[in-house]
Order: sequence, then structure tokens, then C-alpha cells
Amino acid sequence: MLVHAGLIAVIALIAFPLYYAFVISTQSLGEVTSVPPRLTPSWHVGENYAAAWVKGKLGRLLVNSLVMAVGIAVGKIAISILSAFAIVYFNFRGKQVVFWMIFVTLMLPVPVRIMSTYEVISTLGWIDSYWGLTVPLMASATATFLFRQFYQTVPDSLAEAAQLDGAGPLRFLWSFLLPLSGTNIAALFVILFIYGWNEYLWPLMVTNSEEMRTVVIGIEKLVPRGGGEIPEWNVIMAAAMMALLPPVAVILFMQRWFVKGLIESEK
Repeated sequence: MLVHAGLIAVIALIAFPLYYAFVISTQSLGEVTSVPPRLTPSWHVGENYAAAWVKGKLGRLLVNSLVMAVGIAVGKIAISILSAFAIVYFNFRGKQVVFWMIFVTLMLPVPVRIMSTYEVISTLGWIDSYWGLTVPLMASATATFLFRQFYQTVPDSLAEAAQLDGAGPLRFLWSFLLPLSGTNIAALFVILFIYGWNEYLWPLMVTNSEEMRTVVIGIEKLVPRGGGEIPEWNVIMAAAMMALLPPVAVILFMQRWFVKGLIESEK
């Protein structure tokens, strides 16, 4: 009983900021700034969400974020599967060196190499484009490492049986390894989608026009910079709630495969 009470308390503590953000998104500006703060939802849901949609131009921003998140997730998974497949199933000179070179990039986070990456993207003319938003973030040492570890657990007899059946490398990858990797791919897709959706610094650097901004940057633009204007926190929280819906929908839709993939990755 005490354990359950503790778990409920922890869940309530974690969920309270999200609940309070939703409550603010349903209140008028007067209710938001009232003291003490009101902790129950109000009746201004429609006008707040409509104002956030129009002021933030969220339609285009959500599309941009969706393209970026899906592009990064699919690109990372595809590149990681191919690189892990090559490292595990092909023998070539310097294979271990290649793997460790990929692994070392884990120690180079995006902010460390962001200026050199920006220079390359600028030279290619990809500033303010979907190519610039997605391609530089597609390589993933973590995903490559995870797929390599999984492929090493696949019995060699499976590859030998496929070879006797006349299957080439690509058919073995497509017909045998990819079906076995389904739950791992699903778990990684959810994680990478959320990563791409929440990315802030890179889209801020690589986009110049309002039409190419992502929804995370769009929310920040709703906060007034002048000292004389009161922030409309109800409208800002309404925009945040709408920005939250796509990642939540992805998690709910892929929940079963996501949990299964995480459990299998731990084995």
C-alpha cells in the first residue's frame, strides 16, 4: 500500500507540470495572472487554441517539424541498419577501425561539430531547406551500435541456411534480418522521432524564413521580446499543447512495439 502511494505521488509530481500547462491553455489571461493561481480548467479552450493556431501559424510549422522528425528517424534507422549489417556480415580490411571510428563519434555531440556542419550545409546550398534540416542529423553511432549488437546475437546458422537457399546479402537483409529487427526499429523510431521533433538549435541555425521554421521555434516566437507587452501564456500554452500531440500520438500508436523493442534490447 505504501509503495503504491509512493508511486502515485511520484506520477503526480511528474505529471503536474503537464496538467498545469493544459489548465493554463484553457484559461483567460486574467485567470492565468490571478493570485492564487487557479488549478482547474476553464472555458476558453476554443478561443485560446484558435488564437495560437493563427498567431503561431502552426499549420506550416507542424508540417515542417513532421518532415524533419520523420526524415531524421527514417534516415538514421536506414543508415544504421546498413552500416551495422556491413560491420557484422562482411569481412574487409579495417572493419574494426571503421566500427570504432563510428563509435568515437558518440563522444562528439552535435553542438561540438555544429559550426563545421553548418559550413558544409552552407556550401551545398541547403540552408533554409528540408535537406538542411534533416540530412546532417541522420547519421547515428548509437543506432549503429545497437543494431550491431542485435545482429551479433543472430545465429550464424541462419545466414548459412539463407546462403544455401541462394539468398544474396540484400535478400538476407530484407527477408530475414529486417523482420527480426521489427521491434528494435519501432523502438528506435519512437526515440528518434521525439529527438527530431524537439530539436531546437539546429533548425534555428539552418533556417532563415518563417516558412521553414519548426514548431518548437514557433512557440518561442509567441513570447514577446518587448518589456511593455504581457505574454499571453494561455495562448502560448495552447500552442505547446498542440505541439505535444504528434509525439504523443506516435508513442500511443507504437506503444506495444516500443516497449517490446526496449525489453528485447535489454536482453
